[in-house]
Amino acid sequence: MSERSGQIEGTERAGADRGWVDRDRAGQSGVDRSSGAPAGADRGRSGGQGGADRGRPDRDRRAGQGGADRGRPDRSRGGPGGADRERAGRPPRREHPPVDLPRQVAYEAIEAVHRDDAYANLVLPEILRERRLHGRDAAFATELTYGTLRLRGTLDAILTAAAGRDVARIDPQPRDALRLGAYQLLYTRVPAHAAVSSTVDLVRSVAPGATGFANAVLREVSGKDADTWIAELAPAADADPVGNLALTYSHPPWIVRAFSEALGGDLGETTRLLIEDNHRPSVHLCVRPGRADAAEVADEVGGAPGAFSPYAVYLPGGAPGELAVLADGRAHVQDEGSQLVAAALVNAELDGTDERWLDLCAGPGGKAGLLGALAAQRGATLTAVEIAEHRARLVSQAVRGLPVTVLTTDGRTVGSDPDLPADSFDRVLVDAPCTGLGSLRRRPESRWRRQPSDLPALTRLQRELLGAALRAVRPGGVVGYVTCSPHVVETHVSVGEAARRSGVPVDFVDARPLLPAEMPGLGDGPTVQLWPHRHGTDAMFLAMLRRG
Repeated sequence: MSERSGQIEGTERAGADRGWVDRDRAGQSGVDRSSGAPAGADRGRSGGQGGADRGRPDRDRRAGQGGADRGRPDRSRGGPGGADRERAGRPPRREHPPVDLPRQVAYEAIEAVHRDDAYANLVLPEILRERRLHGRDAAFATELTYGTLRLRGTLDAILTAAAGRDVARIDPQPRDALRLGAYQLLYTRVPAHAAVSSTVDLVRSVAPGATGFANAVLREVSGKDADTWIAELAPAADADPVGNLALTYSHPPWIVRAFSEALGGDLGETTRLLIEDNHRPSVHLCVRPGRADAAEVADEVGGAPGAFSPYAVYLPGGAPGELAVLADGRAHVQDEGSQLVAAALVNAELDGTDERWLDLCAGPGGKAGLLGALAAQRGATLTAVEIAEHRARLVSQAVRGLPVTVLTTDGRTVGSDPDLPADSFDRVLVDAPCTGLGSLRRRPESRWRRQPSDLPALTRLQRELLGAALRAVRPGGVVGYVTCSPHVVETHVSVGEAARRSGVPVDFVDARPLLPAEMPGLGDGPTVQLWPHRHGTDAMFLAMLRRG
């Protein structure tokens, strides 16, 4: 998906595993994949946005696998019946050891994601701050959270087999705890006895009636390693290669098919992409031209200059929130691929004036920040359009001090809005809303939320926005169409349809020379598809069009 048009609310796409927010992708539910707010903001602790209806029972009648009698014991009374036991002269029941904090934090984040449609990159940092978890404990909680969310499909298949019932029939609280325990058993070095006992303690704290069930299921899971489980459960590779890859690498089959189609049917390369999607991505900074030098910033933060973008710096690890280069506006968090496609628009040759630029889908402001800095160096100005007021405010913050005007309006109103006159901009960027399949490594929960049914509304919006951009650009000007999805319907099909219906003469510009010469695997042109497994970036698509 894009740095979102004003049409789709959202917040930044995440560098999820580091607890930071990448300034380029977003989303909520349905077409809007945004921040996870309001549910992400307060994590729905009091039910959030319909929390009880989404699987978290009312706290006064909390249930595990069904019933108030499984409610959480009243700790102030030693559990159910505690006062009666004390009056009878019997000692209160001994409390079980509390759940260790990193696992509790991971469980709370996973629960919020599944109950409230929250986003892990937003909710987890909040919980870590609230619980004052730092260092190795925070890193462990982060690993458990993102690993469990990424591998949910494979974990669910294994849990279904181990439990003898579909995971959909297990109540939400024990189900999320079982996923967390299975991940520890199968994909970490946590000893089996520790993974089982800590998960049973967790289930006891959230769904006491399911404790015995959870213990039995986890012991069944622990009897085989991940490879053995997958070999038993995955369809045969020769009979159903997509199904085999989907279960082995924990992606929905429709996404595996979309990736394979975009890669020309090469299942070997599709496999490498799926593997990369399951790896934790590094954090990229975009150093703003004219304000700092990438090599100097890399030295300052202990990172390394990017492989391709002249503005990129790779951080060695951790969350970048406290870095001085972010606080003073010399850099912002942004995937290197997003930097490359924004810079490509500026690198395209023009005939005539080069003074007015337009970012038609500006929120939350990452690409607008880079374009604004480049415009300042070239004596140009940028108009940044965002329909959502709160995202427009984010854009205004991101472009402070740059020659950028922020408009809170619908980008499709080009020609009817006096602030967006037709035939008047030299360069136009359309970073269109999309499924976000290109940033699944940063948004692990997104692979389970997106559905093929999301595509029609998104592709319609993509074509309308690109059509508006082609109206906005002057004859001889250029339009860059960008999505963070390799799905061919959102890339080649959307671009082709929008160009055909635009009513103005349009020529495709070969985008490959607009990217660094040393970049491998850019294909035959004229469009470019970047890939995590080839380039270390999100899977950004770029088409460059010149209006005749």
